[in-house]
Amino acid sequence: MNSGILALNVGSSSIKLALFDAVTLEPILRGAVTDVGRDTHASLASPGQSTVSERLAAADIGEAVRWLLAKLRERHPEMHLVAVGHRVVHGGTRFDKPVRIDTNVLTELEVLAVLAPAHQPAEIALIRDVQELLPDVPQIACFDTAFHRTQPKLSQWFALPRALSESGIVRIGFHGLSYEYIASVLPQIAGAYPYERAVIAHLGHGASVCAMRNLRSVSTSMGFTPLDGLMMGTRCGGIDPGVLLYLQQQRGMSTQEVADLLGNRSGLLGVSCISDDVRVLEASDDPRAREALEMFAERAAAAIAAHCVTLDGLDALVFTGGIGEHAECTRKRIGERLRWLGIALNDARNATHAPRISTDDARVQVFVIPTDEERVIAGAAAKLLASSPQR
Repeated sequence: MNSGILALNVGSSSIKLALFDAVTLEPILRGAVTDVGRDTHASLASPGQSTVSERLAAADIGEAVRWLLAKLRERHPEMHLVAVGHRVVHGGTRFDKPVRIDTNVLTELEVLAVLAPAHQPAEIALIRDVQELLPDVPQIACFDTAFHRTQPKLSQWFALPRALSESGIVRIGFHGLSYEYIASVLPQIAGAYPYERAVIAHLGHGASVCAMRNLRSVSTSMGFTPLDGLMMGTRCGGIDPGVLLYLQQQRGMSTQEVADLLGNRSGLLGVSCISDDVRVLEASDDPRAREALEMFAERAAAAIAAHCVTLDGLDALVFTGGIGEHAECTRKRIGERLRWLGIALNDARNATHAPRISTDDARVQVFVIPTDEERVIAGAAAKLLASSPQR
């Protein structure tokens, strides 16, 4: 009987999954379920085989995961799951490495859920669903925040009274599983080009940048919650806190209304009034679409430049995430704004999403690296099981 590790990466209405061989950590199957509760679609693919797609009548994440597990048993009846690993967005300062999920861990995750309301409640619900469906299979939590715990204290602190910082109100940082994967493969992809001082731009529906020195996080754009930093799909990113006070005190908006505004109605969607999808905006003739795209590139370029300060310069820039990997026009807009930094893109390489898209003589080399959070999850689960086997 073969042993496998299932990695689950859940959003508010979607699931990405991958099944890995528990010994070799080679992928056996990958899949996704999107728009759960609405026009739900599922796709599954194994290496060397064509993708199978299907529409589902899944009303929630629980029903979707039941369908996924049934399909796994159907396609791999000999497979014995030894662990299920989960991406968990917020681990605060408490969780700096993957942990086996138990009642105490779940309780702490629920306390932190208020800081990532678009993600964490769905992740906790999925963990409980898997507990019910696979009660004997250990579950592992892998945190998007853990990678950033190597940052210096002053990079993490806000300029707030020291007592608040010491109580845990600090820059936590997110997208850590993605950054951890990039750190693991950048040396091989960069080859002879230097990468000691690298800025990674994870650009997707959620977006952030991370400055790495010797492949360790030293600063990042997201803060205490995933709302901070770059302009995103529906999130505003960094904003004058006085605006929030004004909206509540002078416009009479409730806390929940402000939260909805910042998290669900801002960003690319809010500026364009059209869509949060870069592909839709690129295809639009509406001038508001162009304004949203230009603003996104401007904010991303400014963040990349700002994080060079913590590195005392820049050797390499990496694009990853859905936009970073696939939107060549966005990469070009960002690159043009950073020419003064020594960035020069090769148009042909950029158009084909080549692994290296800069010119050969550019002072800063630029790479496009598809991220693989599920592989990081599976590797962490395997390592944790090996170090503390189930008794």
